[in-house]
Amino acid sequence: MSNTNLSLPPPDEDAWIHTHHKLLPHWQSISHSNQSTIPISISRVNQVDAARLDVEMSAMLKEQLVKVFSLMKPGMLFQYEAELDAFLEFLIWRFSIWVDKPTPGIALMNLRYRDERAVETRGKIRTGLEGPGLTMAQKIWYCVATVGGQYIWARLQSFSAFRTWGDSEQRSLARQAWMLIQRIEGLYKAASFGNLLIFLYTGRYRNLIERALKARLVYGSPNMNRAVSFEYMNRQLVWNEFSEMLLLLLPLLNSSSIRNFLRPFSKDKASSLAEDDTACPVCLASPTIPFLALPCQHRYCYYCLRTRCAAVPSFRCSRCNEPVTAMQRHGGVSN
Repeated sequence: MSNTNLSLPPPDEDAWIHTHHKLLPHWQSISHSNQSTIPISISRVNQVDAARLDVEMSAMLKEQLVKVFSLMKPGMLFQYEAELDAFLEFLIWRFSIWVDKPTPGIALMNLRYRDERAVETRGKIRTGLEGPGLTMAQKIWYCVATVGGQYIWARLQSFSAFRTWGDSEQRSLARQAWMLIQRIEGLYKAASFGNLLIFLYTGRYRNLIERALKARLVYGSPNMNRAVSFEYMNRQLVWNEFSEMLLLLLPLLNSSSIRNFLRPFSKDKASSLAEDDTACPVCLASPTIPFLALPCQHRYCYYCLRTRCAAVPSFRCSRCNEPVTAMQRHGGVSN
């Protein structure tokens, strides 16, 4: 046996190199099979809430900035509203995304931007949240699209509306430009709607800008909860809806009719009986130009009665709740 082993020729000096190249693909397949890429699911509610909070933050900053110029000429900021919005959006971008920090709304929702292109070519993924932030080019393009794009589009729309391009002749250049703007806006809205459906299905990329830049929102910390509680959000939603309902219903209510309806239930009936019939029931002052409401003939100020009848065609007398069909000057001819 020993003689047989001694008779084998020694291997070549580069034999181990050939063996290494031969076993390398097999080793790479084994190493990739052992890696477990964890699929992550980012809450869609968190991402939408982050966008809403950023809008509210921008509105708060704009309100404070407008208060600074409150003593200046009225309406001066109105013509520079687009520039003001662009300036505030640039400030938020400069002190958040540009310095690798999340925007205020994204930070409250425990989110951050991640370069999804780098994650696809990356090796080890342990929790699914690893990955670098946005590159320099992505940050610049994000600013160009969100700040510059919105500003240019707002100015273009206001300029076309001021120049009345839509009312120009059918074949004029202004009319064609107006139709082009409308088509671009329609295509953008259709694409945004399609992106919304994809976002609701996959949970990635809230808008077209994030999808084009491959800037995905992921959790900043895997063990951190939402910074905004559901109780606060529910309270805000209830108060917002309640205020909108009041703004819708209050103009439809007739205060005088409600006051006359509640007068029989009033506790102070003696004071209502002893009320001075010579005073105007609207301003509660003695009429300087007394007019009578017909047919009940209760006295009013001319301006009080005239404005009520002009505002409400079916105006009823504030004292007796009778419909007022005409008005007559005290001791004169009816109108």
